[in-house]
Amino acid sequence: MAENVIRLVDVKKSFDGKDFVLKGLNLSVRKGSLTAIIGFSGTGKSVVLKHILGLYKPTSGQIEVMGQDLSRLSSDDLTKFRCNFGVLFQSAALFDDMTVLENVSFPLQEHRRDLSASRISEIAHEKLHQVGLDPKHFGKLPSQISGGMQKRTGLARALALDPEILIYDEPTTGLDPILTEMVDNLILETHKRREGVTSVMVSHDLHAAFRIADEIVMLDAGRVLLDGTPDDFYNSNNELVKKFVSKGMRKDSPHA
Repeated sequence: MAENVIRLVDVKKSFDGKDFVLKGLNLSVRKGSLTAIIGFSGTGKSVVLKHILGLYKPTSGQIEVMGQDLSRLSSDDLTKFRCNFGVLFQSAALFDDMTVLENVSFPLQEHRRDLSASRISEIAHEKLHQVGLDPKHFGKLPSQISGGMQKRTGLARALALDPEILIYDEPTTGLDPILTEMVDNLILETHKRREGVTSVMVSHDLHAAFRIADEIVMLDAGRVLLDGTPDDFYNSNNELVKKFVSKGMRKDSPHA
């Protein structure tokens, strides 16, 4: 069995001390896997991600990432530990007043001060080439490039520090079908190219999740309803899973 790089054990989370968003959630993510977290709106998907990143602390329960109990890390140590993560945000979240190249260089300037300016620029160029962005766009501002190019830039920035874990937070929300497929393929290609890297994707797009993920975790009411392969979901007898899968899959799916 491959080791679990992320473990959430009986995690509960309440923001007001009364209502719980997470209600004893147990989740394991296998090292090297591409795992999709799915579920209806309000089931706690983004809250789980923020716990994994150490942005939220659980009301109770334990969170381990790469063998580290996040609750035991100081604020400074947690900041350093987050260098193990690369995050592609829903909106790409690029700095508006920085060029494409400057955006990708930023994490290196912040966290790799041992590197020379020329080496940082070289690494940033490498990452942008890896995600397939044409060099003619490197000097442009985010407002001067398309949505797809912004996603590529955001992914290049996420890859800048060669992270062990890649996090994708609703990477295709609001995108047209062609751009959605491009981003899905980019995620899959990036995962395959980076051996040993663990990818975790929160998505409403079931077509993408079932097409590219090795493992799928469905949340419901603050707990894991089903954790398994795409085939486990297609073959499930759970009525809620069946309803979610049937309504979420497109007609062109081979399992539709």
